[in-house]
Amino acid sequence: MPIATYGWYGFALLLIPTAAADYLEYERFQLMDVLQPYIDSGKMKVFSIDSMNKESWMNNEMQPEHKAIRHNQFNEYVYNEVIPFIRNATSKDTMIFTCGASFGALHAMNLFLKRPDIINGVISMSGVYDLTEYTKGYWDEQVYFNSPQHYIPNLHKSWYLDKIRSSHHIHIYTGSGEYEDPDASRKFSDVLYSKGIGCDLEVWGEDVRHDWETWRKMLPQIINTKF
Repeated sequence: MPIATYGWYGFALLLIPTAAADYLEYERFQLMDVLQPYIDSGKMKVFSIDSMNKESWMNNEMQPEHKAIRHNQFNEYVYNEVIPFIRNATSKDTMIFTCGASFGALHAMNLFLKRPDIINGVISMSGVYDLTEYTKGYWDEQVYFNSPQHYIPNLHKSWYLDKIRSSHHIHIYTGSGEYEDPDASRKFSDVLYSKGIGCDLEVWGEDVRHDWETWRKMLPQIINTKF
């Protein structure tokens, strides 16, 4: 799968596309334009990869169990190929943060929570964290283990919890306007807090809708104030 790379770095940002989009989506919707000053200043290096949702949960021709298998293959691709690629392009000590909006917000959060030893934090915008929102009623063990709303309450291994808790960069942002689901963000932040995991939750107003205009405003604000 192709990977787009932008800039030098203080830290690395790994962009996960929305829905069934590709690795150039963030350019097409001008989000890279608002990130350009941070790239030019050397604050961060940005990487963008393809989504596999059209080969999994958004593919109506696949059997549900095969969608779950494909989802796990995407996870392993990120952990075993993308993260090493970022390390080679930066350094072994570079802080790496996943970032996504909409369906990409769920993937970004899930990728971090499952491997907090190699990913240092997450920015999730306008997301839901319950994978069953996308599985059309299908449920199995693999859906459970990729649905943070479900597996985090039952996570008790101190190795994972300690590493997740040590991150100062769990950012959950959402609007309250058209097509947004602010209660999903509130509900998931409550789950994190119940496990002693701190997070940065911001719920913007009813004039803030589920769209690129929102995310072009959100992401620079997060970077400016939290990094």
